[in-house]
Amino acid sequence: MKTITLNNPIAVDGISVSELSIREPKVRDLLAIERIEGEALKEVALIANLTSVPKEVVEDLCIKDYVEIQKVLKDFLSPLEQKI
Repeated sequence: MKTITLNNPIAVDGISVSELSIREPKVRDLLAIERIEGEALKEVALIANLTSVPKEVVEDLCIKDYVEIQKVLKDFLSPLEQKI
């Protein structure tokens, strides 16, 4: 699990949140978004699931914060590289 400090706090259930914790995805998380049309919508749904916030909250993130979350997600999804 990784925690991202947000540049612009968001409201979750009426509470101001300045950090989001994102857990590492499991196969079931990828299967859950399989039927969603569009890569951006799939990514938003996956991030919402992994951070335990509604997708509308993810949609309200500023781009700077969203890009930071994308980086963490990419790290989770990247294959392990062997060090030489």
